[in-house]
Amino acid sequence: MRTSILSIIALLTFALAPAWADHHVSTVVDGLDNPAGVAIQPETGHLFVSDSGASRVIRVVDGKAQDVITGFPVDVYGKGPMYNIGPLGLLFLDKNTLVVGGGGLKDGEELLRVYKVPAAGEPAIGADKMAASFNLAENDDVKGEGNFYALAAIGNNVFVTCNGDDTKGWVARATIKDGTLTNYERFLATKEATEVDAPVAAAISPRGELVIGQMGEITVPGDGLLTFYNAHNGKMLLNLATGLSDITALAYSPKGQLYATDFMWTDTKEGGLFQLISKEEDGKQSIEAKRIETLDKPTAIAFGLDGSLYITVIGTGEGDAKGGKLLKIEPGL
Repeated sequence: MRTSILSIIALLTFALAPAWADHHVSTVVDGLDNPAGVAIQPETGHLFVSDSGASRVIRVVDGKAQDVITGFPVDVYGKGPMYNIGPLGLLFLDKNTLVVGGGGLKDGEELLRVYKVPAAGEPAIGADKMAASFNLAENDDVKGEGNFYALAAIGNNVFVTCNGDDTKGWVARATIKDGTLTNYERFLATKEATEVDAPVAAAISPRGELVIGQMGEITVPGDGLLTFYNAHNGKMLLNLATGLSDITALAYSPKGQLYATDFMWTDTKEGGLFQLISKEEDGKQSIEAKRIETLDKPTAIAFGLDGSLYITVIGTGEGDAKGGKLLKIEPGL
């Protein structure tokens, strides 16, 4: 497929600066149970984490976790290893409106949920106290969708990666109206476009393209893709191999650099955080994935208001202990 000038420029925006070398990784919160999403609350800068296996969304203030929404349904995902999952992707529409992607129900019954979150210090609300909710049910020969993993927004559109119909690999789209969501529907059949399964990570580029990290088959190393789409009409602009195996998250830094996490199912000891650096040779675009930090089963990333990078990892607990953590890398990326 021919690439547009726009997509090439967009890719180059995160290739101009060298990968950063000096960084410090610290633990903000530990003892989490398969955390799978992280978002920054507008205005307050508070961190919200989907503590997925614990069926809750928490707020982190001054290093302390507070329950915000509890009682989500929990399901099991994976093929050796297997993980309990409940709430997944998180996205704020405004200071008080949080969208939560579900992972705890059957495909077709799974919900994209909208909440008015209580203020810090107020009691948590139940997962059933939704302001709105949406599903993508089975319809004729179209399979139901579930595992709404990553959320990204631009303008009045919210994009959601789905894992239900593996022959299509849907990214769904909802419209923001009057401070909530409407018109939740299937938008992009990424498997048909890329011939690789499982859209998981999602981000919006500095120029406004929708960027999707295609995980591929979890039993096949090195098949992860980075794909740029026109966010308005869904046209694929650029599709590139990354050399990564299982891309779980994407985020642009304040400097415009693009970072990704690789879960690396076939050998989780090799998972980590990577900078994706654009290369051009003989007129062709390619990507170098430069390892920044080795991480134990990373699942989500987000940049804070001060430029810090926050990362959720499943980790490895001993005995009955939960090994999940929220990590922080200081500003400067």
